[in-house]
Amino acid sequence: MSRAVTRDPVLVFDGDCAFCTTCVNVAERYLRQTLASGGWEAVPFQFAALAELDARAGGRGEVTRERAEREVLWVTPDGRVHAGAQAVARLLMRSGGVWAYLGGALALAPVRPVAAAVYRWVAAHRGLMAGGGRARALRARARPGGGGGGGAAGTVRCDQVSAGPPDGGA
Repeated sequence: MSRAVTRDPVLVFDGDCAFCTTCVNVAERYLRQTLASGGWEAVPFQFAALAELDARAGGRGEVTRERAEREVLWVTPDGRVHAGAQAVARLLMRSGGVWAYLGGALALAPVRPVAAAVYRWVAAHRGLMAGGGRARALRARARPGGGGGGGAAGTVRCDQVSAGPPDGGA
């Protein structure tokens, strides 16, 4: 994360939430397989350089631990911050192909309030979702100094993820 110039957006999520981690693992595995998709990084907020990302966003307090605990954040290289359902929409648009159309639909003005309400409901009940809960979620992610292999400590570069299971095969 401490690179001077980052060309790819960063998806900041709750790495201690098993449901969130499962969703990111699915996105890394399936959304990066299209030729049209652009690069992006997924970083648990617990390992993210939040102050650096907020500075990229103009230092307005848009990228904070409190906010990242509530909703996923999509921080673009030019500093725009999208949160919740709109972060998901941007991820889908960045993925290209049919996913881009779905992301575009989520970003439409008439759909945004509905998408936001659904996102808030899912976020409030994420512990009840498949893969939900808080146990063991961070163990599947690279830890600082732990040799996770994707870039900066704690980051997972989506263009470096193999088609196999995220935990190496078990």
